[in-house]
Amino acid sequence: MMVEVYHRGERVASHLRNRVERGYTTLPEHMPKSHQAHSEWTPTRMISWASTVGSNTAQLVEEILRRRPHPEQGYRSCLGLIRLSKTFDKARVEAACGRALRVGTYSQRSVHAILSSGLDREPGPRAIEERPLPEHANVRGPSYYN
Repeated sequence: MMVEVYHRGERVASHLRNRVERGYTTLPEHMPKSHQAHSEWTPTRMISWASTVGSNTAQLVEEILRRRPHPEQGYRSCLGLIRLSKTFDKARVEAACGRALRVGTYSQRSVHAILSSGLDREPGPRAIEERPLPEHANVRGPSYYN
């Protein structure tokens, strides 16, 4: 079965119907110019670029691409990280990506916020120090609840 697209009564495109459930078929020549530029990038190329900044940046790009149903949906965020590395020092971008990974935020927007607020220059959150419970009649301790 063919899918045909008409504009003002004139057929402008046709291709075989994709029978994959929730699948889609996009021909590069049917994409907007801005999307065609993104098609030059592949997940491998993005991860390779990110590794030139550092391992945290590469890991963040991998996470962004992995968490999307289709890796292409993460391209804008990954390309945004590339733009950030042109505005900010690579060491700062790497530190910000590391912080984003530690706090579990996987987006270019989060990395930009970390860089803008200078959190990439701050030490990471410290582990909570465990102290023994004070002796007191109202403190029951873990054995009370078992």
